[in-house]
Amino acid sequence: MSNTYHSLAHSKWDCKYHLVFVPKRRRQVLFGQVRAALGPIFHELARMKECRIVEGHVRLDHVHMCIEIPPKHPVASIVGFLKGKSTIAILRQFMGQDRNFTGEHLWARGYAVSTVGFELNWIIRYIKEQEPDEDPTPGRF
Repeated sequence: MSNTYHSLAHSKWDCKYHLVFVPKRRRQVLFGQVRAALGPIFHELARMKECRIVEGHVRLDHVHMCIEIPPKHPVASIVGFLKGKSTIAILRQFMGQDRNFTGEHLWARGYAVSTVGFELNWIIRYIKEQEPDEDPTPGRF
């Protein structure tokens, strides 16, 4: 087996997914300091759930991410965790809101996901080569 496989108690695994999700109503709100802060926020949240972000890019109106998720975690719960907790972190950092997050939504409900399989290099190249936005803030994470 390749060195890219990880181990759980009774399995070897290599599960990578290409995720795309958008802000509510596809608003172009991911720029400046928010855009720069999202990368470290996503990496920290992924570590909390034993996941690893292989490559990511924040555009003005959507996020691309190649993420490694252990098979013991459902993809939907990881995406929900990333979207929910990143909203709370952004509200705390940039909106000065410390509590009562009821009704606050940054991300739209849905997301797109596909398994990467053996196309990992192609997916990473696709994410890295996203067209530059007008915003000069780096969007890769």
